[in-house]
Formats: sequence, structure tokens, C-alpha cells
Amino acid sequence: MSTSHPSASATVHSTTYDGTPVLVEPEIRYADGAAREVSVPPFVPWSTHGSLAELPFDNARVAPEDRVLSRRTGDGRWVDVTAARFAEEVLAVAKGLIATGLAAGDRLAVMARTVYEWTVLDFAAWAAGLVTVPIYPTSSVFQARWILQNSGAVALVTETAEQASSLGPELSRLPDLRHMWVIERGHVERLAEHGTDVGDQEVAVRRGMLSPDTLATVVYTSGTTGRPKGCALTHGNFLAEVDNAIELLYPVFRSRTNEEAAILHFLPMSHIFGRMVAVACIRARVRLGHAPSLKSEELLPDLASFRPTCLITIPYMLEKVFNVARARAETGGRVTAFDRAVGVARRYGEALESRHAGTGPGPGAALKAARTFYDPLVYRRIRNAMGGRVRYMICGGSPLGRRLSSFYAGAGIEIYEGYGLTETTGASTVTPPLKPRMGSVGWPLPGTRVRIAADGEILLAGAHVLRGYWDPHGHGLAPAAGDGWLATGDLGHLDDEGYLYITGRKKEMLITAGGKSVAPAPLENWLRAHPLISQVMVVGDTRPYISALITLDMEGVGHWRRMRGKHPVPAGLLLDDEDLRSTLQRAVDEANKLVSRPESIRRFTVLPVDLTEEAGHLTPSMKLKRDVIAEEFGSWIEEMYAGPAFGTHHRARS
Repeated sequence: MSTSHPSASATVHSTTYDGTPVLVEPEIRYADGAAREVSVPPFVPWSTHGSLAELPFDNARVAPEDRVLSRRTGDGRWVDVTAARFAEEVLAVAKGLIATGLAAGDRLAVMARTVYEWTVLDFAAWAAGLVTVPIYPTSSVFQARWILQNSGAVALVTETAEQASSLGPELSRLPDLRHMWVIERGHVERLAEHGTDVGDQEVAVRRGMLSPDTLATVVYTSGTTGRPKGCALTHGNFLAEVDNAIELLYPVFRSRTNEEAAILHFLPMSHIFGRMVAVACIRARVRLGHAPSLKSEELLPDLASFRPTCLITIPYMLEKVFNVARARAETGGRVTAFDRAVGVARRYGEALESRHAGTGPGPGAALKAARTFYDPLVYRRIRNAMGGRVRYMICGGSPLGRRLSSFYAGAGIEIYEGYGLTETTGASTVTPPLKPRMGSVGWPLPGTRVRIAADGEILLAGAHVLRGYWDPHGHGLAPAAGDGWLATGDLGHLDDEGYLYITGRKKEMLITAGGKSVAPAPLENWLRAHPLISQVMVVGDTRPYISALITLDMEGVGHWRRMRGKHPVPAGLLLDDEDLRSTLQRAVDEANKLVSRPESIRRFTVLPVDLTEEAGHLTPSMKLKRDVIAEEFGSWIEEMYAGPAFGTHHRARS
């Protein structure tokens, strides 16, 4: 029997376009005493006309002098770009694309880091009636060639000449590819010059042919197993996603004070999360900046000079920020104060959560005083490292967990954690403002329905969900779901107030020889947050017990050794350090407290190399390629099961 009712205490706080507060209660459906489905009505109705191509021109008409982007110049300065100027650039490049002979519906591939030109090309392509195809700049030649072939791209824009030249030997296999342009050689500017003879009306006609049902982009999944699939996303998919996200996350996208909202974007534009955020910023006229590098020595100066109010990030980066801050405190002899500040921040964040949920009074006087004391010593320093103005973060990719969520909330940064897929144009659930539930990935994005299948699989439905996958043979789109529900392949559960919790991936579930089902993600996520650990892969399918492959964070290990008066040693000799192995064992013991005895890690081994994207172990979104890792380190796995069923495994150096 199934029942449904709005949650009595669960309310979503948002605003209408005129700023009037509204409250929307999610509807929860129960079956067999458990929450099985939850939905939130759309804040913004489904678009019946128009497209993404109109956004720059709408902004130029409504608010021509608004600063919608900032562009980094060669001398390191940020130059603001007004709505009017951005529309002019988009129009000029769109004319250039038309002048080269590209027809409506043609695919334009872009292979670049997170740079200003990416956003210009996206909107210019849409204004010319084209379909954009992102390619990760870290893709191998084989991966890039396969996407170009499968999508039938007729033109490619690369960021560097090196990327373009690497594809030279593959051109004979790409008969559809007629044009190649390189950003660093000024080819985007030349495109704009090339289109001067094309009239504005030609672009207007191309834009007028578009509708919400028109294909906007083909985004290929990261391909943790097998070849990636092309997710065919429409203009309507994007509009449904960003319009409702803007309304829900009003603190991020609508300036609440005299402080201008600004987002520095450093996640890959080739990933749907990055594209969705860029489109949302243009839609909401939030000043957007692009940072092409995640290396701290390059990103930190960008953060300091741009001074964003919100960051788009992933748990891995928040873990590193925390670990680096603690390491610096330890180096300066302030680690005891730092750890006390962490405890205060976590209690403060949890007290805020309780107050928002109506289950507690919020931080008391003593806790407020302690937080005020530690703010200049710890919390402000972390905020200053991010530019000094960050008040919000949108975090996705994997669950963040209560430890970090509560710390950052107590440190003065509100985190909106979300969950979604390429197939859902980004987020399908997100933390609602003023109603956090740490450890969860929030409620359905307005306009979304979430269902938990009998086997625990998460199903999604909504206007932002793709209708099908790209069919390179022209037979129409291969349907993504037959009954309107997208099967995500992820496992999770809903609590009694409709918050979603992710527990793992169906295809990653391990079943031990004793028949115990084990989700590796909780153990991996916990261990990966340790300052000495870089990556973790839990193994044990058909095995008598669970084990783990661990790689070291060499920066963290170097600091750890210095603080203990240990001399630097080659990486290969680290495995001889009994103190290090004992520290890792304690970390594994702590992780094991999350699970039952049959699910716990009995043995682990430390690999001599890290798992990286460059080596083919990780996807560009930092997900483990389990089959690749298991094959490459198969002998290490076998040796773990050759000894006692507990403790570390130490392979002798060759």
C-alpha cells in the first residue's frame, strides 16, 4: 500500500522573481512504512518557447551595463565584460561560424580547459543553431577521436596547438571534420572577423528556429566502464535546470546585500556540472570568471584577485583545503588550537542545522563566543585563502559527509550539496537554503521527482532529464527511459522528510564469498579525507573478506615526516616506515566503525604509485576506473588474499 502527504516540517524556502518569499512543501510517498518517492513542484514553469541562444541578447536588452563576466588578461588583471559587450562578442563569433559554412544542427566540438572562450563559443554556437560537443582537454587521442567520430562533429576548437597537432594522424579517420581552430592562436577572434559580411538578421533567423525541444549539446559520460555514451540534452533541459536552481539557491544567484554576487569557475567546462553553472550565471547575470588551472600555485592567486562570493567545487578539493590548513597550523605550532577550532566549528554547524530543522535552539552563548574567538585565528584564514568573500559553495561529484559539512558551516561558509548525472543536466537534488541536512544530498530540485526502487536504485524524472542518447546513425535518439523514469545506477534511500542519501553504485557493489553485499563508497570517501591518503579502492567481490588499495598523498606524507623529525626518503622506501603503516591502520580502524564486521576492511596495501587521471586510473571527474585499476594491480590484490585476514600487506621492493 502506498500513501502520500506533504512533510509537516520539511519546507523549501525560496523567492519569486520579485523577491517575495515562498514556501513549498515536498510531497513524500510511502510504501511498506518507508519513504519511497519525493517530489517538489517546479518554481519556474517549463519553457514553451525560446532557447539558450537568447540569454546574452536578453541580458543586453534588459541590463546592458551589468557586469556578467570578468576576463583574465595576459598581465594578470581581470577586465569586466558587460552584458552588451558579451552579446556583441557572441554575435560576432556566431556570424563567423555561419560564414565558414556551418549549417544549423552541425556539431561543434570544443576541447579546452575552463577559459573565457569556452563560454563565448557555447553561446555563439547556439546562436548559429549549432550543437556543441565538449571534449576533456585531458582526453587521449583515441578518446577524442572516438567522440569526434561518434558525434559527427564538423568543426573542432582546441585550446592549444599541441592538442590540435596530436589529432593530426587521426584526421583520415574523421571525414566529417572540416574545420579546426586553436584558441591560443587567436582563431576565435579571427572567426569574429571572418563573419563581418554576415548580417545580424541571419543570426536572428537561426535563433528563431530554435525551441526548448531543439538539441543543444551532446555530452559524453566519463566512461568508468566501457565506452562513454553521448547524452543528448536540449535547450529545454538546460532552462528547466538552471531556472529552478537559480530560484532555489537565491543566496548564490541574487545579491542579498550591496556585495555583488560573483562566481569563479575552475571545474571542467567539459563536465555537465561546469556547463550548467556557467549557463546559470549568464541567465542570472552573476559575474562569472574562469580559472583554467586547479594547481594551488595558479588557482590561489586567481581566487585572491577575483574574490568570489561562491565557489563551485567537489569534496576532494574541500578535503585538501582542510588538510593543508591543518598542516600549516601544525608547522606553526598551532595544531592544538586548530583542532579545538575545528571542534567548535562542527558543533556550531550542527547547532545551526538543528535550529533550521526545528529540533534545537541553535548555538548558545558559550558556543557563539568560542566561534568568535577562533574566527580570526582559523576560520577567517581559510576564507581569505579563497579570496576573502566566499560565503557559499555548491558541491557535487560525491557525498561530502557530516565532518566537513559541519566544519565549513561553522567556519561561515554555507554549502549546498547536490546530486545529479550528465543525463539530468546537472543537479537533481540539492540542499535547500535554511534547511540543511548534513550527510544528505538534499531534496529534489524543484520540478524533480525522486523514487527509490525495490532494490535501492535511485530513479529520477523531470523536465531536466534527457529524452535519449545520441544515435550516430541518424535513427533518432536511443531512449533513456521507457516509463519516464531514468534509472541512475546509483543506490540510496530517503529519510522521513524526503532528504536523499547516496550509498553507492549498483555496478560497484561487492558481494563477498559469504554472500555479504558491501558498498565501497562510504569506506573510500572516509579514508580519502585522511591527510596522508590520496586515493582508495575497496575490493572483495567473491572474496572471503574486504580489502583495500591505498595510495599516499605525498605532500601530506612529507609534512607528516617533517613534523616527526624524519628525513626525506624516496617514495619506494616509505613502505618500510612502521610508524606510517600504523597511522594508516588507525585510519582504517576508524573507517571500519562506519560498517558491520563483515563489511570492514581486513587488509590493505599501499601502492607504490598514485592513481591519476593521466595514468588512466581516474576519469576527469575523479571517479575510479575500477576495472583498469584491478587489472593493473591484480597481483597486489592477489597477494592481499594470500596472507592472514587482517592487517597491512607489505610487498617487498623489487
